[in-house]
Amino acid sequence: MLEFEHLACRRGRRLLFRGLAMRVGAGELLRVTGANGAGKTSLLRMICGLMAPAEGRVLWQGAPLAPQREAYHRQLLYLGHAAALKDELSALENLRTAAQLAGERCDDGSARAALAQAGLAGREALPARVLSQGQRRRAVLARLALTAAPLWVLDEPFNALDTAATGWLLGLVETQLRRGGLVVLTSHQPVALSEALPQQRLEL
Repeated sequence: MLEFEHLACRRGRRLLFRGLAMRVGAGELLRVTGANGAGKTSLLRMICGLMAPAEGRVLWQGAPLAPQREAYHRQLLYLGHAAALKDELSALENLRTAAQLAGERCDDGSARAALAQAGLAGREALPARVLSQGQRRRAVLARLALTAAPLWVLDEPFNALDTAATGWLLGLVETQLRRGGLVVLTSHQPVALSEALPQQRLEL
């Protein structure tokens, strides 16, 4: 269970939102929408414990984040809107390094399978700097095929994806929800999940 209790966000003198309160339960998607500058990324950073709210608090399993920070971060996978890759490393090396830094096991075979599912078969050994924007995005999102984290926080994950890659990502999200995980994401485009899966929308 992820909960927001009367959250407020300020940027300088500007109040982006206030009084935000809701709950997201196991197996549920929360889609956050709003105009540029409305505070979507700031909200995701609050959920991840990377930014303190101006008011209110975020709860995980009924408890504030700060006292359980290390345990909470082990249950969380956050992917920002930028493709965080080391240009000199290959897609395979980037994927394995990211998983290992998060304390997750990632053998060569599993990493290659995840990249193949992402449409990068045959490109695993290429330096990230030569990949297209869409390929770089898929190399980052391949983490989702490997992680066991119950909470995914994804900032504009569908950006730069073609139709096939969008379908692949939707499949990963549906799998996460069906096994009882939670997904919070921002998106400027519709998220065409099965209507059988619980979904909430929050517009800032």
